[in-house]
Amino acid sequence: MDQILVLDFGSQTAQLIARRIRDIGVYSHIVPGNIPFDEIDLSEVRGLIFSGSPFSVYEPSAPTLDPEFLNTGLPTLGICYGLQRVTHDGGGKVEKKTTREFGRSRIHYRSTHPLFDSIPENFVSWMSHGDSLDTLAPGYTLIAESENGHPAAVGCKEKNFVGIQFHPEVTHCEFGTQILTNFALKMCGARNTWNMNTYLENETEEIRRVAGNRPVLLLISGGVDSTVVGGLLLKSLPPHQVHLMYIDTGMMRKGESAQVALTLEAFGAENLYLINASSDFLPPLKGVTDPEEKRRIIGDTFIRVQEREVNNRNIRDSLLAQGTLYTDLIESGKGVGKSAHVIKSHHNVRSPLVEEKRARGDIIEPLGKLYKDEVRRLGLTLGIDPKVVGRHPFPGPGLGVRILGEVTPEKCDILREADALFIDELRARGLYDKIWQAFCVLLPVRSVGVAGDTREYGSVVALRAIVSSDGMTADVYPFEMKDLLNISSKITNMIPSVGRVTYDISSKPPATIEWE
Repeated sequence: MDQILVLDFGSQTAQLIARRIRDIGVYSHIVPGNIPFDEIDLSEVRGLIFSGSPFSVYEPSAPTLDPEFLNTGLPTLGICYGLQRVTHDGGGKVEKKTTREFGRSRIHYRSTHPLFDSIPENFVSWMSHGDSLDTLAPGYTLIAESENGHPAAVGCKEKNFVGIQFHPEVTHCEFGTQILTNFALKMCGARNTWNMNTYLENETEEIRRVAGNRPVLLLISGGVDSTVVGGLLLKSLPPHQVHLMYIDTGMMRKGESAQVALTLEAFGAENLYLINASSDFLPPLKGVTDPEEKRRIIGDTFIRVQEREVNNRNIRDSLLAQGTLYTDLIESGKGVGKSAHVIKSHHNVRSPLVEEKRARGDIIEPLGKLYKDEVRRLGLTLGIDPKVVGRHPFPGPGLGVRILGEVTPEKCDILREADALFIDELRARGLYDKIWQAFCVLLPVRSVGVAGDTREYGSVVALRAIVSSDGMTADVYPFEMKDLLNISSKITNMIPSVGRVTYDISSKPPATIEWE
């Protein structure tokens, strides 16, 4: 099968590059960027992509590239750090600029190149870098500049190489998919025979191979990811082998438990356990304000409760299945290779108990190569109800990472009600399906207000609503002001303890979607 090989230098979007190529219908595979050339089989590889990186090429610890990868004759695309790495190694100069480029930037052509076939002048790219090319390497020519006058695309015919300073893999880059299509299909001549049915077949075989005859336990939240994993397990294994356990942490959304029960019953699962464990989760969080520590406590408690309930139900020697996505892995610094930075620790990734199970090979993570929109497509392929597949994402630690500062039962109740009102209003206004993710955040401050003739200090709630397709980049949903005013009024009137509502207008990057 034709494939495009992605060399990952620790980029937060390396897997996104690969899945964009898969969206085109070409299989893509990721390897560490500093892998020795002689360890790679290029027999089915039709092109190479060098990813971005959190490092600067002039740093002593920056990941390096085996120079033989530039001598294959294969079409090669360098993205951001990938371009800078090739420039630096080839004798050019890369340096930090006083003007950084993050977000939108228009691209102006200085010469033609097949990478930009059918793409108009002045299109909007998506930048994310502080370094820039000061001097091109010998033999390399300028193809395009950014609106700030920095090199945005560079090529070398001798090496069959083209490099770009922006990120075509993110959804906010205009014509990004067309650029990658030009590379994969036109420049590389790869055949587009890859699809989600192929992925489903491969994962089904892998689940059967790993599980064997052992019982498989899935901690299911009722969210999209764990629901899809549940459907995949039940499709791959006999129902008696699959055990679905829902643990109510006391930090779930309003009505979550009832919704989970209805969803799981529709699966026809033989082994379903609904457990109220709020008394296990909330006391250890008393006085804890650090978000990473909260995630660690919640993650460890998940495993301890699970192990206790497994022992009570005599489901020993079971494998643990998780709805871990690739976004969870890379934000937790667990991407391909060892060059990725930790953005935030996901409880299902970096918890010591989870890592111990992963090291023993006791975890099944069939979504670990997928992004959220791919998970939704897989769910539909499995035949899961579109309403369930279309639910907004909900973090594994639940409201615990949407309450900034200490988590208490009282704060959970306030946030649960505010969040439910927000979501109900979005549905009533026909906005829910236009928004990729929406939720409320309870801030660790109180604000003065007036109720009638009385001075009061109320809680402050922030509304968050973003549009995205994969969670790696996100823009703010552009509410009509009347909608925000009405939603704010509804929350402050219906929840007396909330005295102020704000709206988060930060994009990703530089912010993340969740606040913690």
